[in-house]
Amino acid sequence: LSQSFWAPPCSPSLLLRPPAWDPSQSQHVSLCHQYLPPTATNTTERLAALRGAMRTHGAHAYIVPSTDAHMSEYISERDARLGWLTGFTGSSGTVVVTQDKAALWTDSRYWTQAERELDCNWELQRTTSIESIGMWILKAVPVGGNVSLDPFLFSIGTWNSYSRALHGSGRTLLPLEINLVDQAWGDQRPLPSSSEIYSLPAEFTGSSWQEKVAGIRQRMEQHVRRPTAVLLSGLEETAWLFNLRGDDIPYNPVFYSYALLTNTTISLFVEGSRLSAAARESLRSGCPGPLCVELQGYEQVSAHLRRYAQGNVTVWLGTEYTTYGLYRVIPQEKLLEENYSPVMMAKAVKNAHEQELLRAAHVRDAVAVIQYLLWLEKTVPQGQVDEFSGARHIDALRWAQEHSRGPSFQSISASGLNAALAHYSPSNGSSRTLSAREMYLFDTGGQYLDGTTDITRTGGCPGTTCSPHGAPQEAYTRVLMGNIDLSCLIFPSNTAGRTVESFARRALWDVGLNYGHGTGHGIGNFLSVHEWPVGFQSNNVPLGAGMFTSIEPGYYQDGEFGIRIEDVALVVKACGEEPFLTFEVVSLVPYDRNLIDLSLLSPQQVWGCAQGGEQSRNRAGGLTPHRWPQHPLPPWPGLPPRSLPSFFCCVVFSFVIKHEQGGPCCAVPSTMLCVLPRQRV
Repeated sequence: LSQSFWAPPCSPSLLLRPPAWDPSQSQHVSLCHQYLPPTATNTTERLAALRGAMRTHGAHAYIVPSTDAHMSEYISERDARLGWLTGFTGSSGTVVVTQDKAALWTDSRYWTQAERELDCNWELQRTTSIESIGMWILKAVPVGGNVSLDPFLFSIGTWNSYSRALHGSGRTLLPLEINLVDQAWGDQRPLPSSSEIYSLPAEFTGSSWQEKVAGIRQRMEQHVRRPTAVLLSGLEETAWLFNLRGDDIPYNPVFYSYALLTNTTISLFVEGSRLSAAARESLRSGCPGPLCVELQGYEQVSAHLRRYAQGNVTVWLGTEYTTYGLYRVIPQEKLLEENYSPVMMAKAVKNAHEQELLRAAHVRDAVAVIQYLLWLEKTVPQGQVDEFSGARHIDALRWAQEHSRGPSFQSISASGLNAALAHYSPSNGSSRTLSAREMYLFDTGGQYLDGTTDITRTGGCPGTTCSPHGAPQEAYTRVLMGNIDLSCLIFPSNTAGRTVESFARRALWDVGLNYGHGTGHGIGNFLSVHEWPVGFQSNNVPLGAGMFTSIEPGYYQDGEFGIRIEDVALVVKACGEEPFLTFEVVSLVPYDRNLIDLSLLSPQQVWGCAQGGEQSRNRAGGLTPHRWPQHPLPPWPGLPPRSLPSFFCCVVFSFVIKHEQGGPCCAVPSTMLCVLPRQRV
């Protein structure tokens, strides 16, 4: 092999280049090249304005996170402080600015993107550890200097981590409730939202808000500490608890608010003038009494908490969504701290009605995605589609579906080397034309009144009969194997997601490959597309029946291609007497048969693939605009006939119209797509 290629000895056929970055090398990347890309933003004046504010307030360094006051993953334009200051559009990062230096820390998903978007004022740090940030600060800030930040933009855990990093160094961690980036931004900062906050129709809720409040109060009574109140800071928490929705954050139907729930009172801190008449009537329907919601101004939460904490009380809060700014208002001895509030934990487990709502949303969503695949088959060979127009088209197809409220996040539409950026999103000014000679990855989702969806598919050579071989095909197949292995897993109840996460990576690990992002996340009922604490991340929350999670292994070859295969699955009880669990995949969109190397799949993996064929066709096929083939697919080469059920079928989208009177499915050319959503029988 040439020195530019690498293959582990266990897989001489897989020729994949190693990652471009070696973690043993320096983490710092200089961005001051002779020619900056056109996607970089000139931040000189913005930094000068911030540094002026820092001098006024005696800050030698200022830390800027990518979050808002509710620890939201997605934020409004008004709260995009890091993005405005740097020009970096990734969703995760931390910035530190001194009088003569500025640096951005972000994770591996965004390294290449950051290099494209940052100008010469910035250093890119290829890590996210607070220890690394602390070491940088100790070198940049002299002894006796102040390291300042806005305490209402940092979680309790993050604040404590910075405090430990600077402890004993002679530098002071100084909270400033006046946000210095806001001062520098000035009147150019977007205005706060003024749109209506509305009630979710009863048919789209799992239960009334009064029933939810009663359930949380019951949890309070059952807790050994017997807390007197629950503080809610996460925007999803208040939206879910009161069956209200808004649009303060793009793609997320939430609104800015806090809530304090006691055994006898309910306080909702929100801009009351924005509530619809129906929402206001719903909240006041229990007045007077313990189910009467008292409306208070959004900015009054700190003062109210301070007054409440003067009594003989215990406040239960989730540390993951509570800022240090609110946390420090309550005396330590009056706090009950857990990672997630009881509302967040209750929301994670969908009841039977909520499960059916999410299933129904995924059926309609599959129709939109299948229509998109059909459209790609027709238009890509003609050179009529680029990444941006493709993203707009699939968004439009979703809008056309019943109960649609638009996309659930900015659509990722990435061709060729752009797909190596795990969270790349195209813009109108810089977008690659989709080519029949390149692989194409699209990660999209929808918001519907009955549920939120998220799905990723990777295809090769849209609209042609070509079949990529070599590294792309093997990488795709191994990603698919990981998806199947985890989706079909049976595991004991009370198992944490991180315990089984390796099943999604095993096929890649076998040949020395991996991916840098998480394997899955929870998903809401017309709420956030990323819903914690469900998923496979490093926490101790066990997977439980009624939870929905994505399963999305991937592989990314920098500068060449990217692969991700994502489905949404419901955790259900497995058959048998023992308390075991498994997954029911509710995504109903096919995978690309062109990219599957059949020789790598085990009979069990093919069986897992086959189980969902009938389910997918029965649920989504009747809603598609074209008839699905009715002929069974003969066994794949190299597999015994008995290993495949008789209903195993292939869905051939690109030839549905041409072959309405055609022969068996196997007679259709190689643009076949294998239906893979699974339903255990």
